[in-house]
Amino acid sequence: MPFEPAFQPSARKSDIRALFDRLAPERERWIDRNPYFHRNDLSYMRFLVPPGQKVLDLGCGTGRLLAALEPVEGVGVDFSAEMVAEARKLHPDLDFLEGDLEDPALIDTLAARGPFDAIILSDTLGYLDDCQTALERLQALSGPETRIVIAHYSHLWEPPLKLATATRSRMPSGQINWLSSAEILNLLSLGGFEPIKREWRMAVPYRLFGLGSLINRFLAPLPVIRRLCLRHYVVARSADKQEARAMSCSVVVPCRNEKGNIEAAVQRLPQFAPDQEIVFVEGHSSDGTWDEVLRVRDAYPDLKITCLQQPGKGKGDAVRAAFDAASGDVLIILDADLTVPPEDIPKFHRLIERGKAEFVNGTRFVYPMEREAMRFLNYWANRVFASIFSYLLNQTFTDTLCGTKVLTRSAYRRIAANRDYFGEFDPFGDFDLIFGAARLNLKIVEVPVRYAARSYGSTQISRFRHGWLLLRMVLFAYRKLKAL
Repeated sequence: MPFEPAFQPSARKSDIRALFDRLAPERERWIDRNPYFHRNDLSYMRFLVPPGQKVLDLGCGTGRLLAALEPVEGVGVDFSAEMVAEARKLHPDLDFLEGDLEDPALIDTLAARGPFDAIILSDTLGYLDDCQTALERLQALSGPETRIVIAHYSHLWEPPLKLATATRSRMPSGQINWLSSAEILNLLSLGGFEPIKREWRMAVPYRLFGLGSLINRFLAPLPVIRRLCLRHYVVARSADKQEARAMSCSVVVPCRNEKGNIEAAVQRLPQFAPDQEIVFVEGHSSDGTWDEVLRVRDAYPDLKITCLQQPGKGKGDAVRAAFDAASGDVLIILDADLTVPPEDIPKFHRLIERGKAEFVNGTRFVYPMEREAMRFLNYWANRVFASIFSYLLNQTFTDTLCGTKVLTRSAYRRIAANRDYFGEFDPFGDFDLIFGAARLNLKIVEVPVRYAARSYGSTQISRFRHGWLLLRMVLFAYRKLKAL
């Protein structure tokens, strides 16, 4: 086993630790000097890290952020003994350790308590001597679902922040690394992590009699302007911890007035999982679809087919009812109109099994469509709304309304558990899942599919009524995801 010398912090880091030891009793007063900034920063961190998780805060200071996240189990670490003492006094229900993130002995101690759901580095990278090695060592504390959440000041704001420190309107920080978002993304990649989300917030760090709040809510989130914001956030997951494994699946088929497609769905769906079920959820049809679902179930006794009728109305209600009844590790939506070929479904499942994604969205806009598959106005409305939602979600979507969506059962349970944030707002079902996945920082990928014309029945999409609903959805998403 190679010999590792005892950890020794650099002279720069020792000076910063001495500074923080001296400032620890005043830390809360420094925070109270800039309440607007700190309140907004805490609020967005709470958005990124929902309550009830197992959280590790590296560089915790006096523990205010860790406490605000309401963890089910919270561990805070700081290299300043006096900061840790203050944190223990202010938040006795949480666990605080004195230690240096770059000390292998600390990582060994924390590894015995991991993995953690979320690992927070809020303004921590600036104090490290070797950011790459420190991030590499976080692999020992991470699992496949762990999220690394990094918050940092924009390097463009270095001059005004130094001025604020010189005029004693900001707590001294010592000599730190000023890293751009691009540099942080590169360091994460070198450390074996892949980014999931980036966000830029707070163009004005003061309330300014309400003007700062208006700018930050409605102007700062806009493209181009947001790159000038003070605070940058990055969420990542471990690429090294993703392992392939066999997973059972449930293919959910919402069906309303789709009698002529039911048996074709069963016949065309390949057998691709070791344990595979089909869940038909029928929506009070007028063409005998429910009777056909029951007939097909009885006609294929060797297949695992579950049949239920949704309790309410709308595809969203149907999907939620079917997901609650499904038993598979992977949940798959296949629309009963079969415009997305059932033969394509295994591609979605493979991405989940291999750990390449936690949420897979189909996109109909890569390959040429069959004639009559999508009307002209629908086509361009879909493209426009996809671009808008990509901006709102900070993740690329080319087709938010493709009915084929796939996610793990555990991911869906987390979305359902956090549904109160958005509420029961979505009659389509697509956005309930997309917004929930984006908020929980799931790894989202898109799979191109060929889009076919209907062979039975007629579309249940109303261009103008559902278009108005989509416009309302945009405003809803902006308020919930951007104008925080």
